[in-house]
Amino acid sequence: MCTKIGLWALVAGWLLSAPCLAQRDPNVAKENAQLRRRVETLEKQVEQLQATVKPPAAQPQQPPVPTPPPAAEQTPVPTPPAEPAKLEPAKKPLWSTLDIQLYGYVKLDAAWDSSGVYPGDYVLYTREGREGDDEFNLTAKQTRLGLKIQGPAGGNMKSSGVIEFDFYGAAGAENKANVLLRQAYMVFDWPEDKFSVLAGQTADVISPLFPNTLNYTVLWDAGNIGYRHPQVRLTKQLSVGDDMTLELAGAISRTISGVETLTPVPFTPGADAGFPTFQGRAGLTFPWFGVKPTTVGVSAHWGQEKYSGSNKVDSWSLNLDVLQPITSVVAVKGEAYVGQDLGDYFGGIGQGARAVTAGGTTRYHAIGDAGGWFAVTLTPCEDWSFNIGAGIDDVDNDDVGADARTFNRSIFANAIYALNKNADLGVELSDWRTDFKDADDVDDVRIQTSFIYKF
Repeated sequence: MCTKIGLWALVAGWLLSAPCLAQRDPNVAKENAQLRRRVETLEKQVEQLQATVKPPAAQPQQPPVPTPPPAAEQTPVPTPPAEPAKLEPAKKPLWSTLDIQLYGYVKLDAAWDSSGVYPGDYVLYTREGREGDDEFNLTAKQTRLGLKIQGPAGGNMKSSGVIEFDFYGAAGAENKANVLLRQAYMVFDWPEDKFSVLAGQTADVISPLFPNTLNYTVLWDAGNIGYRHPQVRLTKQLSVGDDMTLELAGAISRTISGVETLTPVPFTPGADAGFPTFQGRAGLTFPWFGVKPTTVGVSAHWGQEKYSGSNKVDSWSLNLDVLQPITSVVAVKGEAYVGQDLGDYFGGIGQGARAVTAGGTTRYHAIGDAGGWFAVTLTPCEDWSFNIGAGIDDVDNDDVGADARTFNRSIFANAIYALNKNADLGVELSDWRTDFKDADDVDDVRIQTSFIYKF
């Protein structure tokens, strides 16, 4: 201990005596004087620079980041939850302030028919006198584009809309297709009240089901009636018991006649009636024997067409629809109907009213009709689905003239394979027969392949 104290005393004494030693050595004193003058000169230069240049704002010093221990010594430390970021005010989109979703698919259909069919790219019925006259069609006209629009929501009401079209518009060349408006409607929905109002063009209230066919027309003119019309629709759902729901829907829709024309003079029997067509449906959903609830619906429509003076033709139908899931992979659905003047609803095999001339006067008479369809859907696995079904349209022979279509039948089966979640490849085999009054019936076998890319 005494030794350490002695050493510290010697060091302190040497430090205190250094200035004195410097004064005694003339060379050291001279160097010190030169150094002081240089320091004073540098200090003056620094003061001048500070007067002309504003120093940058001092940055806060970041705390040193501790060096992590070796991987073998690290212990997992839970990450603290991140504080919510401060959201900037939302900017309005360039094209809309609403939520808009694009949907649809690209579809190519290749089809061979053993006989002549109408219209060709798809089948409604066979052509008279074209038995054995085979044909091949290739088209992308069923490609579909649509927009789903959501919002805004105010209070307990939600609003939405849909715009949808394909390329089966009239008078378009095969490689210069015209746009066809399928749907354009808005919906105002009050979920708490289970009540909604629809305004625009969409599928009819009557006969709301469709078979899953690759053929564009889903058994239209072969037992499946109902199309798309401009309409205003009210829908209300009611709970009528345990797990039972009653849906009531009513609409006024545009009356459109198959004989409407704008040339040589405007001729619109539906509009000339002076009032719309009325449609209604009551559908009951209830648990039965299937894995999912059963739905049974009854629907009807009534409208009128005015041709001239007192020549008025009633258009009406009474319809039944049933949807029955049986197991998780099998479901059955179908419809039946009876009515008259159904040409614009794809009934009567495209025949609604018949013109009869007597005594120089032409009058139109309604064509009576009845029919229906059924289909079975099987989805045994995620990648495959199968559909089989049949439909008939039976016209009252007494209401049509010579060579008119009196009976139309279709039987179909298809298989659709999902290449991935967006792309499907389908093959469909269907058999068609159309009977004609006072003429030979025509049978057709159709083989169709469809490539579908959904988005």
